[in-house]
Amino acid sequence: MTAVLWAFLLAAQPPAPAGSGEDELDRALAEAGSSVIDYARALERHLKQYPESPQRAEIERVLAQAAVDLRDRRLLLEYGVRAIESGSRSLQLLDHVTRALLDSEKREDQERALSYAKTLAQSLETERQEQQKAEFRPMRGRRLDETEYALARAMTFQARALAQLGRTEEALPVAQSAWQICPTVENARERARVLERAGRFREALDAAAEAVALGADRTGEPDPVKDRQRLAGLAQKAHGEESAFAPALLQAWDRVAAMQEARRARLKAFDPNYGARNVEEFTLSSTTGEKLALASLKGKVVVLDFWATWCGPCRAQHPLYEQVQKRFRSRSDVVFLRVSTDEDRSAVAPFLKQQGWGPLSYFDDGLASLLRVNSIPTAMVLDRRGQVFSRMNGFIADRFVDMLSERIREALEAPAQ
Repeated sequence: MTAVLWAFLLAAQPPAPAGSGEDELDRALAEAGSSVIDYARALERHLKQYPESPQRAEIERVLAQAAVDLRDRRLLLEYGVRAIESGSRSLQLLDHVTRALLDSEKREDQERALSYAKTLAQSLETERQEQQKAEFRPMRGRRLDETEYALARAMTFQARALAQLGRTEEALPVAQSAWQICPTVENARERARVLERAGRFREALDAAAEAVALGADRTGEPDPVKDRQRLAGLAQKAHGEESAFAPALLQAWDRVAAMQEARRARLKAFDPNYGARNVEEFTLSSTTGEKLALASLKGKVVVLDFWATWCGPCRAQHPLYEQVQKRFRSRSDVVFLRVSTDEDRSAVAPFLKQQGWGPLSYFDDGLASLLRVNSIPTAMVLDRRGQVFSRMNGFIADRFVDMLSERIREALEAPAQ
């Protein structure tokens, strides 16, 4: 990605003046190939040799992206900070640079981390609100989940910076709000630290116990020895004896389980297919407003036709697909589902009416992603267990009807268990 970005930026610039070292840089980058670390090294050498390079700003932007790709703290602090100060509002860059700054002992770095964390949180909160208001989109539950995770992370960074700046009372409500949005190990541990610093040892013990109860997640891994020492130390401060952490841990497991279940239920209400891991767990919406739970089709052979309004081959395939449907119209155990992959759902119903295909088509609602449909048209046959029995990417016009019919018959004859 960095190599492609550099090539694009270079092409967009006017020809470099003689003596600028661009020919030398081109050779170094060509030799680096697709290696991000070698690309970054070549760019840094160029800047050191030609500090007045007319493309310095663009090179530093590429180095900032390389810092993210490489998770290189030095590059993040040198070039990532410059990119943000120059106006970059890349959420990924803000996240990585803020995290790197928080490890610094310098007050100015903590102040900068706080500023970046606030900017990041504000952008993510705006994105979160837009996602909640937007019309239905496939995978929207997962997208909201990811946005809330990133928002909680940004707010946890904000709380950490505030605490490290000695602003404990400001840090606590930010950390608590982040926990309510998306509970993470990182947040629980941070709340424990802030609460302990505030002298609220019982609450600190509860937060540390919640970190253990969560187990492993993207933000932290269990460390049985350290976790036990941490809990015992807080229990000593809170209750006067180290063994008092056991009840706190049991209660934390109950709290965390309830929070996680409530959050799953909220995301499931927002997107019925949130968390779906197989075909049977999907519910498809449609052009007519009806919803179809695919679990209701278990025991039947299901033929899925993935198509889109803009797809010319889909239109060519449609009459052939209808011929197959006619061959099995007397079979109640064979179901044909037309599944639109259009991003603009408003275009589907008018298209169906214009083409005379009938009013009903389902929307993929993330099913295409689960089944890894990478091209259309794609015809897919599911057996009676809901498992993929056959997949036809594209079609051979003079053979499609017989080929699909044969695969349906084979699926009907396959063992149901």
